Amino acid sequence: MRSTLLFLLCGATLLLAESAAGLSWSTPAGWISKGAAPMRAANYTVGDAECVVYFFGAGQGGGVEANLARWKGQFTINGQPAPAKSSTKKVNGLSVTEMDVTGVYAATGGSMSGGGAMSTQAPKAGTRMLTAIIEGPGGNLFVKFTGPEKTVAGNLAKFQALVGSFHKE
Repeated sequence: MRSTLLFLLCGATLLLAESAAGLSWSTPAGWISKGAAPMRAANYTVGDAECVVYFFGAGQGGGVEANLARWKGQFTINGQPAPAKSSTKKVNGLSVTEMDVTGVYAATGGSMSGGGAMSTQAPKAGTRMLTAIIEGPGGNLFVKFTGPEKTVAGNLAKFQALVGSFHKE
């Protein structure tokens, strides 16, 4: 009985890590789940890259266009804004907006410095970011897959499978 209860609790934890805002999704094979954390419904390690599914709460996190502009603004090429490709599609009846951008990545990190300000990561050349904003019944989910160009390119099909797996619970 005890082992059955432990199994059920572990299974429930795994299911919670793959659902938020009334949506569920499937983790791509080979991606290592780091579990959930504040504002992160899921966090995956993909070799030397990271994919995060953010959920800030219903009506939180900003609009689609504001997020695309902010993410695009984190990339430059030769000191100029990097070009980004974006598109909108339907996935299992959900509106999904995607963006793909490559260049020198400079973004604020999620940790606070000793003075209470957000820390800034050193710019990283040769970085690619794939994003998806999934508009769910309980709020938007923001998916960011960021890492070296080669790693992200090698996992493009898995990222597309992740995005394609989102569905209403």
